[in-house]
Amino acid sequence: MPNFYSQTRAATSLMRRLKRSLINPNALARPRCFTTTEGHRPTLVHKRSLDILHDPWFNKGTAFSMTERDRMDLRGLLPPNVMSSEQQIERFMVDLKRLEVQARDGPSDPNALAKWRILNRLHDRNETMYYKVLIANIEEYAPIVYTPTVGLVCQNYSGLFRRPRGMYFSAEDRGEMMSMVYNWPADQVDMIVVTDGSRILGLGDLGVQGIGIAIGKLDLYVAAAGINPQRVLPVMIDVGTNNEKLIKDPLYLGLQQHRLEGDEYVAVIDEFMEAVFTRWPNVIVQFEDFQSKWAFKLLQRYRNTHRMFNDDVQGTAGVAIAGLLGAVRAQGRPMIDFPKQKIVVAGAGSAGIGVVNAARKTMARMLGNNEIAFDSAKSQFWVVDANGLITDERENIDPDALPFARRINEVGRQGLREGASLVEVVRQVQPDVLLGLSGVGGLFSKEVLEALKGSTSTKPAIFAMSNPTKNAECTPDQAFKIVGDNIIFASGSPFRDVDLGNGRIGRCNQGNNMYLFPGIGLGTLLSGSRLISDGMLQAAAERLAAYMTEEEVLKGMIFPPISKIREITKEVAAAVVREAVEEDLAEGYRDIDARELQKICQDEEEVLEYVQNMWSAEYPTLVYKND
Repeated sequence: MPNFYSQTRAATSLMRRLKRSLINPNALARPRCFTTTEGHRPTLVHKRSLDILHDPWFNKGTAFSMTERDRMDLRGLLPPNVMSSEQQIERFMVDLKRLEVQARDGPSDPNALAKWRILNRLHDRNETMYYKVLIANIEEYAPIVYTPTVGLVCQNYSGLFRRPRGMYFSAEDRGEMMSMVYNWPADQVDMIVVTDGSRILGLGDLGVQGIGIAIGKLDLYVAAAGINPQRVLPVMIDVGTNNEKLIKDPLYLGLQQHRLEGDEYVAVIDEFMEAVFTRWPNVIVQFEDFQSKWAFKLLQRYRNTHRMFNDDVQGTAGVAIAGLLGAVRAQGRPMIDFPKQKIVVAGAGSAGIGVVNAARKTMARMLGNNEIAFDSAKSQFWVVDANGLITDERENIDPDALPFARRINEVGRQGLREGASLVEVVRQVQPDVLLGLSGVGGLFSKEVLEALKGSTSTKPAIFAMSNPTKNAECTPDQAFKIVGDNIIFASGSPFRDVDLGNGRIGRCNQGNNMYLFPGIGLGTLLSGSRLISDGMLQAAAERLAAYMTEEEVLKGMIFPPISKIREITKEVAAAVVREAVEEDLAEGYRDIDARELQKICQDEEEVLEYVQNMWSAEYPTLVYKND
């Protein structure tokens, strides 16, 4: 039996959890009564004067009060007018709008990158204000600090680098990582996002420049989940690069050698994991943008012994599952009908196979949660890669894709063959869902979308999930124009809704991983779970799927707006905490032990209060303490 079943809680049924999660998302505002908050205690610092002004963790700029200026030897080092944080933000926003054009390097430097530069400068000098701006304007700036702009940032990171942020562990540091990890100044780290830069979004091997994705992800942990920014750590593991352009670039900041492979590569990752978990035993590590051949292997290597998960495999899968369940609801059917959906999947990399595996497990739960159900669920998927439809006639099938290889005699009866094109598969299968995780922009061509018009579903769903924007399999305009108005559309990167005329709107849903990974991290942290189980990830996806009202999903809205990300994160985190308790994985957090956590989880409102965001972007009172 798959490991999935040994970790799955048998006592609680899927539908009971879904029913429990269907609560009013607006009914969340009861007073906080738990002590997980960072609070507003004075912060002891060991520096004064210009050293404070040059430290982004503690710098307040013109918001330092006069008493603090005296206490911290700042009088005369700042203009005399004390400003509130609101006034500071107002000044910054005026400058941002004015500088957006001026910060451009020329026609090749898009406006989005100009915004990133300006926000990054603020991050360099005043972290609290940076996060206050980001939280207040999350819908506008999430696409700047995260996808799609972060892809452009990573591509140009060697030229954009001004100030180090995070840690770099390289192949040259073998044998030194256990001591290196103590160079990081924070005694407590709650969240690490680590990448080796081998597969940044859909942009390929960007080497050491990929650290931009780790920084962007952690910005969203702070903004969406309220993780203390002083307790997050972006990490780049530089084992070389196979990008010949970078190897030959004299300005490239990473190791200019080809990537380590095999046991040498694994030894570097092992040493890193041992080092960070030795210094911070309770840290959560999110693996990000590792190439497919390592993503699954490293996940299986560490997931049962460490608090870690892979966002590309598990986070993408969770968001896709939420979208797929939402699509069933949008078709006017109950979610329990999900196992009846015919799904054509374009892409057999780590993200594509991760989604198919998760969808298969979800179907199996709904069909009885046994071996027969698990085996039969795979018949609902047709996986197409660069070489066409994957069947058991294919030579050298990737082991991860093997369970989804169609039997050649079966596809023959459908008029298909090994290596059949995507157009042929869509035309013959007539799927309910066309799911793109290929990284190939424009893959859903006019011919493919025309073929989807033959779907047996009255409201077929199109998921163009590849990032960044240029890698989307199709645009919403193309989908609505070719397939028709009565479709469900979701993408990985943001697109505008489509005006269908006569007051009708074609909804473009962004199936963004940020709906889940902040809540998964926060829920794991607050539960004190020993690991991140399939059940916890499933509970997160189900809660997201149930977040939208029936009225909203029937209008084609299967994902909520990014502006609600903090509320969504609370809901997802609460679901993760409850699942960790039900699976007996939770050990508690701070002064809340496992027994107290069990009591909290018996009340829906109480667990929501417990997961209220821990850190808020407010200036603390600073008190100097001489070492």
